[in-house]
Amino acid sequence: MFADYHVHTEFSDDSVYPMEQVVKDAVRMQMDEICFTDHVDYGIKDDWDCGHAIRYRGEEPLANVDYPAYFAKIRRLQEVYRGQIAIKCGLEFGMQEHTIPAYEALFQKYPLDFVILSVHQVDDQEFWTQDFQRGKSQKEYQERYYEEMLRVVQKYQNYSVLGHMDLIARYDEQGSYPFEKTEPVITEILQTVIADGKGLEVNTSYHRYGLKDTTPSADILKLYRRLGGEVVTIGSDSHKPEHLGTFVDEAKELLKSLGYRFFCTFEQMEPIYHSLDT
Repeated sequence: MFADYHVHTEFSDDSVYPMEQVVKDAVRMQMDEICFTDHVDYGIKDDWDCGHAIRYRGEEPLANVDYPAYFAKIRRLQEVYRGQIAIKCGLEFGMQEHTIPAYEALFQKYPLDFVILSVHQVDDQEFWTQDFQRGKSQKEYQERYYEEMLRVVQKYQNYSVLGHMDLIARYDEQGSYPFEKTEPVITEILQTVIADGKGLEVNTSYHRYGLKDTTPSADILKLYRRLGGEVVTIGSDSHKPEHLGTFVDEAKELLKSLGYRFFCTFEQMEPIYHSLDT
């Protein structure tokens, strides 16, 4: 089973990769399944029908997915490419505690196969711009990031997996932060995730960001397994053709080396287990 479960298209504000071209590329690569997971980031981005002009950051619209167009296009592509590749409908929810009600409403409105829960901002401040980290010690921003994630998973359950769980590491200009310092809060997060029947993703983008560890780290993956976690997806976090489907086989080997036996795809928010040997 060759599947990519973290894929962005022109419906994400940070990608111009045409959705149908993604499908054509995936078919050419002989993928069995693909799941679109375009961005929704309430708190810093608006919906297209928000009632006022969309703000822009350079050429990028600070806007969430155009939902009617998104779901209609996925339905059309599912029909056109039926028998060639399975196409699943997902979203990536960039959640913060104060935005939970907006996601609850969105989830109830549209049918989804899969939801990645990610923490992309805290206090409506971005990590990649260093706005969130600025003025804080490494200890303060690392711990605040995980505290926000804990609050979110304690209050919200309509998701499938936590995306790139240690994302803050990608944007930590002070370097690696010792795992043992955040292990207690990470343990609490993972215990909540497992109790709710949710999972983690292995996000293969750590290669293109030049990170020294996997995403999430091997320490987090070991801890999740030790606590009894079994639901794991693999995604490239692709935004461009050269990202699609990359290092999926390597991620499978990593999971096997850590004692995992399965990875998952999803249908109507339910996990489907596949042997890591296939």
